[in-house]
Parts: sequence; structure tokens; C-alpha cells
Amino acid sequence: MNRNYQDTLQYLFSRLPVFQHIGKAAYKANLDNTISLAKYFQNPENSFKSIHVAGTNGKGSVSSMLAAIFTTHGYKTGLYTSPHLKDFTERIRIDGKPVPEQFVIDFTEKAEPIIEEISPSFFELTVAMAFDYFRQEKVDIAIIETGMGGRLDSTNIITPVLSVITNIGYDHMEFLGDTIAKIASEKAGIIKPGIPVVIGESNDESLPVFVEKALQENAELFLADNFPEIWEAALELKGAYQKKNLATLTKCIEVLRVKGYKLQDELISNALQHVKTLSGIRGRWEIIQENPMVITDTGHNEHGLKYVTQQLHDLNPAKLHMVLGVVNDKDLSKILPLFPTEAVYYFARPNILRGLDANILREKAMEYHLYGQSYNSVNQALIAAKNASTPKDIIFVGGSTFVVAEVL
Repeated sequence: MNRNYQDTLQYLFSRLPVFQHIGKAAYKANLDNTISLAKYFQNPENSFKSIHVAGTNGKGSVSSMLAAIFTTHGYKTGLYTSPHLKDFTERIRIDGKPVPEQFVIDFTEKAEPIIEEISPSFFELTVAMAFDYFRQEKVDIAIIETGMGGRLDSTNIITPVLSVITNIGYDHMEFLGDTIAKIASEKAGIIKPGIPVVIGESNDESLPVFVEKALQENAELFLADNFPEIWEAALELKGAYQKKNLATLTKCIEVLRVKGYKLQDELISNALQHVKTLSGIRGRWEIIQENPMVITDTGHNEHGLKYVTQQLHDLNPAKLHMVLGVVNDKDLSKILPLFPTEAVYYFARPNILRGLDANILREKAMEYHLYGQSYNSVNQALIAAKNASTPKDIIFVGGSTFVVAEVL
């Protein structure tokens, strides 16, 4: 069936349940489909070395930094992340370059019989596509970011050289559990027999879970502590929360060196300076305009937004304008109290099925003394914020990855 790239995407988005669009109905609480898909494509996951990265926040940043570092050292480096911001091909990259549209077309055509047979989710099929591409292109190593979980995540069929869990916070609780310990237990599902694991941030609730799982699996456990200041100066990603990610990264490098990877300080600094180009990462405290400064950030849960709102406060703008949108399954009682009451708000619904109606968000925000108008689209809200701003003001755009995607 001769589909072009747009037809192929249309087929995938319409035929497969997409979590980003419909939420819970797309979630598969087992690895059956993933295992069937892997078998159908002759288990591509066994043909390349990998590093597996899970966590509530920071996993995209840490994955991208690792990928940039390996690329800079001359390794042919795969990177799998989700969701995409602008185009589907961003999810699957080698040395920063997105998967060719033709590969997506060809893979989907090959996969059609098993798609029709087992109806995998969009995420399950995308993971199989990434693994098949990395095998075909003979990558030296692939950095694989989990979706939202760990234990039952489609990516969890790999046996990596290193597992990484960045942190644990409250997000996707309807799938992962309603306590930090339960969420940690799901994320700890990526800890494999005899494979070292780096834990970025932990606390009294999550650490015992990780320790117990690592003992069970005879996996050496490492806790991130500090990092060389020179790397912080080098890092192109400027969100305050990147300090935590840098600590995680530093510990990963330490462990990888022990495993025989000759990673050099100078090349690491160089990779961190150019991480956006080398990995394709976007939307992490990204300044898209000056005077007034417009900042976008994909932080969308309590753990991530704490850092973002603190950093906005520290900038001490003349006036702060907040363009805000969220998805409809977000626990607003956890995130709205974090936002500054002195800011002016511009509420908008992200342009996906799961987007929360802007008027509902506005009404809910008023309960927390956050006041503003609602708009028909994110871009309309941004235009209104720009029109109301002076050059010394700051405009922030966020609340959801999908809000950021619309303005980038």
C-alpha cells in the first residue's frame, strides 16, 4: 500500500491508541504486545548496547546529554525519547539526526500485518520502530528513555550496560500508584540482574525501594552526589533544575568509565556546550525571544514545576505573564499552588484531545488566587501576553509539553 509520510502518520495515529491524545485508554499494563512486536522483527533490541533512563523528570535531559557525549566521542549513538514536540521523527535519532521519513513509511508497511493482528499502542509500535532502526543502522550504543513507567514500559525489554533513574515525583498516579514508594517501585522495574544502576535524586520513601530491588537483582547501586563546576558552566541547557540532572550525569560517567568507556573531560564539556544540536533536545528553559523575554519549559508536574516557578521568581521581572495550559487528567491541586499569585494569566487549551478546556482551568486557578483570561489557542494567548508586556517583563509559556510544542 503506497502511503506517503503524512498518510503513514495518519494511519498510525488513527489506527493505534495514542496516550498523548486519549490518556488511559491507550495504556497497556503488560509487555505482551511489545514482546510480540520484538519477535516479529527478530528481536532487534539484542543487537546493540544501550543505556536505559527512567524517572519522573529529567530523563529527557539526561538521555540527551548522554547521547551528545557519546556522539562527541565518535560513537554512532541512537537516542529514543518521547513525546515529540513538532514532528514524529524527533523521537528516534542517530547522532542528533531524526529517523528518515522513508524508514517510518517502510517500517509501518512491514508492521501492518502484526498491527492488524494485535492492535499495539502507538508507543509500543514506536519503540519497536526505534529498535529496528538502531539495529539496521548498526549503532554503537543507544540511549533509551522510558515512557512514563519502568517495569511495564515497552522499552523494558532491553538489557542495558547501565540503568538510570533520575528522580521520583507525583505524576501519572492512576497508572503508577499514589505514593512515592509505589511510583519508585514501578520505575525500579528497569533494574536488571547484575547491571549497575545510578539513582539521581532519592528520599526516605524511594531509596529503600531502590536498595531492595538492587539487592534482589544483585545490581550495584550508585547515588548521584555532585558535579564539576566546569560542566555547569559548559551546559547549554540553562534550567536551574539541570544541576540535579548534571549530578546524575556525572555519576553515570563515573560508572561508565569503570565499565571501560574512555570518556574525556574535554569532550564531555564540548558535548554539554552543544547538547541541543547534538541531541535535538528542545523546550527545556528555552528562551525564544528577548525584550520581553519569552521562556518556554516542558515541566508539567509538581516536582518539575517547583524548579521552574522558583527560577522565574529569582529573575525578578517587572511583571510576569503566564501562558498556561494543561491536560485534563492533571491533578491541579498539586500544581496550581506552585504558581505565583502576582502574575497575570493567559489560559489556553493545548491542541490535543486530552487538553483541558481553558475556562475550566481559569475557574480552577481562581481558587488559588491566579487571575487572567482564557483564549481559544495557545498562540492567541501568547499574542495577548506579548501585547500586554513591556520589554522588562517576562512571559512564561508552559504547564504541558503540548503547550510548548505549539509555540516552538
